[in-house]
Amino acid sequence: MIKSMTGYGCGQAEINDLSFSVEIKTVNHRYADISIKSPRFLSSLETEIKKRVQKVLKRGKIDLFITQNHTATLTNRPVVDELAAKAYVEAFQALKQVSGLSGEISLEFLAGQKDVMVMKDVEFSQDDLRECLDIAIDDALAAIQDMRQKEGEATAIDIVNRLDFLAQSLLEIEKLAALVPIEWQKKLQERLGRLLENDGDPQRIAQEIAIFADRCDISEEVTRFNSHLSQFRELLQGDEPVGRQLDFLVQELNREANTMGSKSNDSTLTRHVVTLKAELEKIREQVQNIE
Repeated sequence: MIKSMTGYGCGQAEINDLSFSVEIKTVNHRYADISIKSPRFLSSLETEIKKRVQKVLKRGKIDLFITQNHTATLTNRPVVDELAAKAYVEAFQALKQVSGLSGEISLEFLAGQKDVMVMKDVEFSQDDLRECLDIAIDDALAAIQDMRQKEGEATAIDIVNRLDFLAQSLLEIEKLAALVPIEWQKKLQERLGRLLENDGDPQRIAQEIAIFADRCDISEEVTRFNSHLSQFRELLQGDEPVGRQLDFLVQELNREANTMGSKSNDSTLTRHVVTLKAELEKIREQVQNIE
């Protein structure tokens, strides 16, 4: 069953001192475009995360947000840079001697100096880190896949109804297609009459007949249109991403409809073709959001 490219999913996991929440939002896009926003200490894992996501979500603009929950152990903590602290103390003592001023160095003053207190990343078990992230990401992916599938099912129902309408309209076009040669025949008779009045060239008349035969026959277009409709229905039943193929078929259906319209001089038939094209445009809009 087809899937929509629009969806939202979230997941959460806790292992030992680690706790993560993951949110995934997707909208339609021509390719798979994955963007990750996560704590800095996870930056080295972003390539792995993208590969994990892309195995499930084949197309779409995919935004993934990873948050470390506040209840979890800190990922970084303040640490004293002893060398920097000693250097500041020595510098202040030297300044005291040079200036001849008195005074004591307070702990608060020393701690406020640049680089005396620095933030250091806390080391976690890489196995725990990966397992916790994998669980949260997989839960988010499962949720968004469920949403995308439900929306895809609704889209498929709408498209199938429109395909049924196209098929019915095509039957009407086939019935009216018999009128096309009659209209062209009238025009041809007028042309041939003018040619014969002026001692027309038989070869020229034969050319006119050949042109007439080509212009009045829309049977090939009708056959190809029906074939494309059948392919469309088959693709809708598959499990693989078919959005691009469906988009191509819509273009081909439009091409056949345009040709049918250009060959018709019957107003009723032309209206049916216009209706076909309007319905195809609605299908095209739906297809743009299919994975």
